[in-house]
This record gives sequence, structure tokens and C-alpha cells, in this order.
Amino acid sequence: MPKRPIRAEDLLAMHFLGDAQISPDGRRLLFAKRHVNEKNKYVTNLYSVDVPGADAPAAAKAGSLRQWTQGEAGVGLGRWSPDGRRIAFVSGREKPSAQVFVIDTDGGEARKLTSFPEGAIGSLLWSPDGTKIAVTFRETHPNWTEKAKKEREEKGLSTPPWEIDTLWYRLDGDGYFGGQRYAVYVVDVATGAHSLLYDKDPLGSYSFDWLRDSSGLVVAHSDNKDPLLEKPNDQLFLVPLKGKAKRIKCDTKGSKGSPKVSPDGKWVAYLGSDAPDDPWGVHNTRLWLLPVEGGEARCLTAEHDFCLDVLVLSDTLFGFVADGGGSGLVQWSPDGERVYVSVGWHGAVNLAAVSVADGSLAWVTQGRHLAMGSNLNADGTRMAALWGDATHLLEAAWIDLSGAPSSFLRDDRPRGKEEGGGGGDSHRPRVLTSFNGELLGSLKLSAPEEVWLESTDGARVQAWVMAPIGFNEKKKHPAVLEIHGGPHGQYGWAFFHEFQLLAAQGHFVVFSNPRGSKGYGEAFCAAIRGNWGDKDWDDVQAVTRWMQHHPHVHPGRMGVMGGSYGGYMTNWVVSHTDAFRAAITDRCVFNWLSAGGNSDFPLNKDGYFGGQAWGDHAAIKPVWEQSPIAHFDRVKTPMLVIHSEGDLRCNVEQSDQVFFVLKSKGIEARYVRYPASTSHGMSRNGPPDLRLHRLGEIVAWWEKWLG
Repeated sequence: MPKRPIRAEDLLAMHFLGDAQISPDGRRLLFAKRHVNEKNKYVTNLYSVDVPGADAPAAAKAGSLRQWTQGEAGVGLGRWSPDGRRIAFVSGREKPSAQVFVIDTDGGEARKLTSFPEGAIGSLLWSPDGTKIAVTFRETHPNWTEKAKKEREEKGLSTPPWEIDTLWYRLDGDGYFGGQRYAVYVVDVATGAHSLLYDKDPLGSYSFDWLRDSSGLVVAHSDNKDPLLEKPNDQLFLVPLKGKAKRIKCDTKGSKGSPKVSPDGKWVAYLGSDAPDDPWGVHNTRLWLLPVEGGEARCLTAEHDFCLDVLVLSDTLFGFVADGGGSGLVQWSPDGERVYVSVGWHGAVNLAAVSVADGSLAWVTQGRHLAMGSNLNADGTRMAALWGDATHLLEAAWIDLSGAPSSFLRDDRPRGKEEGGGGGDSHRPRVLTSFNGELLGSLKLSAPEEVWLESTDGARVQAWVMAPIGFNEKKKHPAVLEIHGGPHGQYGWAFFHEFQLLAAQGHFVVFSNPRGSKGYGEAFCAAIRGNWGDKDWDDVQAVTRWMQHHPHVHPGRMGVMGGSYGGYMTNWVVSHTDAFRAAITDRCVFNWLSAGGNSDFPLNKDGYFGGQAWGDHAAIKPVWEQSPIAHFDRVKTPMLVIHSEGDLRCNVEQSDQVFFVLKSKGIEARYVRYPASTSHGMSRNGPPDLRLHRLGEIVAWWEKWLG
């Protein structure tokens, strides 16, 4: 059967995998799989797949699948027990509240373990002895329980107000929670009884790990009284199951998270930074080591210019919370000699091992892909992983770690096979599933080609170009420049449905990582701190000039678009050049004076940008000059404006202002305003029908203006 171009509706046939976890014996890989059902709902279930090996039982066939849950809308956090005989997971199957369930791996039905009141569970981690599970739980405010809502409806009472005393009362994608906070609870596996263990963080934001003897936890959280208004000062706390919690003495401030206790119980490795003046993550997140009893923190990756908390932006990644609530990979080898970490670099994600003795870094995987490692089996020879690239959606995989670390490549630059890298076949992720193989095999896909462009100050900018499906070398084609959000993130070698769709519509698709992006070292990322629209704009101009001189791009039929910071930058672009025939600004920032106070993460006084979003002219000047609205008197470009009313990161009033200015100037504009049930991440995890509607609006806009 001939292959066809991708369609927007193919999103409904895709399977999105996440949260891979290998069993203690290394024989099975557990993962979550999400898809869209016939009722326009995301359905997530737990599956496992057998991992091949000589020691596998005769009855097990390599690659065989097993589905552990059925018809679940809210399942996740599947975790093997230390002995591998049970799987704990979180499910909302018994409404209105999510609970922890346990299922035996030798068969039988899942049983409900916990009886939390109505609320949300954020993370889950077995104790090493298998008798307890630590979870983070936040109880729903009494006014907003399902019972309270039903009683109001029966009595005809009004919706109550939120009574707010702190800046931390909402979070994009999570909604409004007022004064309610996550806390750390311990669940007894034998009885299901839960007890509050720890609740000292003002934000209720914790990551943690068990002590090796299961006597307590090491917990990371802010040590500030008002974290949103103060410079970052995360600390580690020793929280025994019996007795009083205490702060682990440490000489550094800044960020700390993803703590992992060493196999001998003497050390805790964590990801963080010692920069207390960096609220937006400009500095590299590095690997640190601290004695569990307290002392001097030692940075293991100080000599490596890598950030260890970077993914590649895409609309097909299924987000999940790592073990203990951390956001980055930290996994000790069983002998305690090295720590495995994830490195985002030049648009790829690869696995590396860091020596505890001297901080040397050895690449475990290399290549132009996403090789996203997770936990290890008991003897440390196998790691759970997800693997994908620009033409393959993520699938479940495993990585063989049985080779000696000395055989790993040992330079500071992960290379693709085209550059003489590859990491060696013994450590390449071995893919075990093919949920998307049939669909992708039927499609004509555009593989990105990498280019490096010269910008100002000697900077080199990595960019990619995807040729249109139906490319004709005798013609010039329209082109769309996509600008990523963050800004401290990166585009790269990930499958991007929107990009493939635009290529299928006959456009060249160009995307890049201008200064401010992660994956190119700390100086590259920090080049725009407090000064957007400068070095990043230089780099975007370099990409624009390259597009204009591309032999197959029509310079009069170019468009520009982006979301979040990409929306900000789109606004900046059209207020500084007429090179683009039309633009799309999505969930943007337009006016920092208003955005500084209506985001879930407010703009700190004298923080990232300097100045403040209120006060006299001198105080607001640095913030105002960073706002595209200050330059919109020069705009002539027709624009499609997209925003969600439920966006708590970049408030919808930002796009209200864009649309107002465009219409006031007589510029052709269209405003698509999605409902309050959608959030800042609507293009990635919004309702499927509205995601398709958004894509339809984008395709129609480019058809109108680029043809």
C-alpha cells in the first residue's frame, strides 16, 4: 500500500509511552501507555513487556506484552516492589479520589491499598524492605469536594470564593488549590493505613528517597518561608519514621532535587545548583554528593558544561513524575562507584555515568535520539528506558549496562554515528515495543536535516529543516519558522506531530535553538538572562536570513510561529522585521507589566529581568523594555492569536492585548480563545478534539497567507 502524508487526525491513532520501570530481576519492563478513546478521552494503562536474556524462564517469550490495568483514565506511577512480586500504582477508578492499588505479579485482581480522603497523589516510592510506601498527597479543600459541590447544587447555593493568603494558590495544569498543600505520607503495605510524616515545605513541593534501612527518608524542599519571593534555597532534610526531622547540614544554597541515597547509605546524590540568584534555571543543573549526616557538598560534574535536567520539547511526549517526585535522572550503580544521569545536548538526550571518585563522565548511549533512561534492576546490569527520534514516537526499551565502564566513550561531547560516535552496540537502547510501528510505517514523514549557522559574537546556532512532502527541487516552497518555548529548553531529535503536519501541507519547517536554549553550555543559556530580544533575536535573524537565501524557499512566503516564550519571540519578531508574510502567536507573553503579577510563578522584584512589574518609571523600565507591546507600533504582519482561558502560566489577557493592538492598527487578525478547561499545555495535553481544532486553525492560516 502506498504511503500517505500525515494528517491531524493521526494524533488520535498514536500511542504515547512513558515512565518505564524495569523489574528487580531485569526480566520485565513496566510502562504506562496513553491513547485517545472513542469518547475523546485520554486513556492510560499499565503494560509490561518481557526483556530477552539467557536467564529468562523458558515460558517467557522475549517481547511478549501483558496489560495490567483496563479502561483507566487516571492510572500512573506503576512501581515494582523490591522483591518484584507486586506492582503498586495510582488509580482514580474509585471516584472521587485517587488511591494506591497493588496487584500481584503472578496473577489476580488489583486491590485498593489506601483510603485517602478526596485529593491527589503526586509521587510514590516503595521502602527498600517492601513494607511501606511513601507518597505525596494533597487533600481537596472542603469547599471543592464532589460532596460539597453536590450539596450546593441541591440547595441552590452559589459557588464559594477562594480565600487566599499566599501567592502559591494555583499552578498551570493543576488548577486552583488555595491553601492546600502536598505532604509526605507513609502507607503500611500490610494494612493500607496511611500516616502523615512530613509537611514543612510552604509550597508542598517535595522530592525524596528512602534511607537504605527503611528507617526514614531524605527529603528535598525549599528552606525559605516564602519561596516565590525569595532567592532559591533548597535543602535536604533527614526525616525518620520515628523521631524529629532535621536539616542535613550543607554549605550551599540554590536548587536541590531528585535525592538518591547511596547503596551503602552514607551519601546522598542530588541534582542542583549553587547559584542562589537563579530562579529560572539559567545555570546548569549539576550532580552533587553530600554525606547523609551532613557536611561539605561536592559537585561531581563541575568540570562538565552540561545541564542534567533537560528534555527535548515536543507535542508527543507523555510527561510523568520520576521516583520520589524528582525531575531528573539520578541512579546509583549497585557498587556505589558511579551515578547514572541524563544529559540533554545539541537536541538529543543521552545517558551518561559519572564516577563518584573523580567526577569523570562516560557516555553510555550516544546518538541523535531521545534515549531516556530510568531505574536499574537489582544487579545494575539493565536499565529501563524509552527510545525515540524525529521519525519515531517513543517506545519501551532497555539498556544493557553489563559492559565495564572503561569501555564507554569518555569525551565531553555526545556524538551521533555520523560523527564517529554511537556509543557501541552493547549500550544502544534495545527497543521492545512497536505500538506505533504500523501507523508510522504507512506515513510519508519528513526527516529533519541539521544545519549550523553563524550568528553574532562568534555564536553557532543549531537549526533543522524539514522538507515538504511532495518537495519539487524545481520550485520554491513556502516555509514556517517555529520558535520554542522556555526559553531555557531545546528543540531537537524528537517526533513532533505539528512539524510533520506542516511539512505534509507543503511547507518547509525550520526550527532552531537560539541563545537562551539549553544543550549548549551554561554561557549559551545565560546569554539572554534579563535581556530577551537581544542575542536570541540575533540568532533568529541568522536563521531568517538562511531561510531567505535557501534555494528552495520562497522568501515572500515565509511565516513565523511559536508558543509561550516562542509566542513572546514571535511578537518580538513581527515588531522588528517585515520578513514574514504572516505569524501565529500562541499562549504568549506580550506585556511583562501585567504578566509579572498574573502568572502562577510571579516575576520577582530585581530578579531575572531586574526592576519590577510595578512602581515608578525607573522601577518598571527594565521590565517594560522587555515587553513586545512596547514595540508593537511598528507591526504590520497579519497574525493568528491562540490562547487558553485556563492558562495559569501566561494569562489569557496577554493575547487579549495582542488582539486589541492589532485590530486598533487595522491589521488583519484572528483570535482563537480556548475554554477554561484547557491550560498552558493545551497543544501537548489538551482535549484531543481541541488539539485537532487548533491544528486546523494553524493549517488554514498558513494556507491563507502562504498558499
